Amino acid sequence: MILPNVTVTPAAAKFMRRMVRFSSHPAGGFRLTVTPGGCSGYASEFTVAESPAAGDAEMVFGDVRVFLPAESRLVLDGVTVDFAETPTSSGLTFFNPSAGPCACSSSSDAAPPAAATVPLSSLKRH
Repeated sequence: MILPNVTVTPAAAKFMRRMVRFSSHPAGGFRLTVTPGGCSGYASEFTVAESPAAGDAEMVFGDVRVFLPAESRLVLDGVTVDFAETPTSSGLTFFNPSAGPCACSSSSDAAPPAAATVPLSSLKRH
């Protein structure tokens, strides 16, 4: 199984650790699904799971277990995962330094090129 060259910042690891600790699976892990899509280049969803699903790879960042499905491993190669908090929103952000700028002009408030934000409200419990 090939693991991606993904960087998780200390802020993102702290967020993931807190989500796991305060979930119904405090000994579990943070399952992150990232697929290509949208103007920013990423469509994302995350959950807290007791164990990896079939086909998931487990990576450890600090003391947090992260479960990555195959499609996420491909998309996240070379990407930095961070956590950003502003007065109006907070969530994971993804930065791919090798991605090109977005050519979409359909939205004036689109995310910056090669960056995506996953809001806290997308956290789902299974």
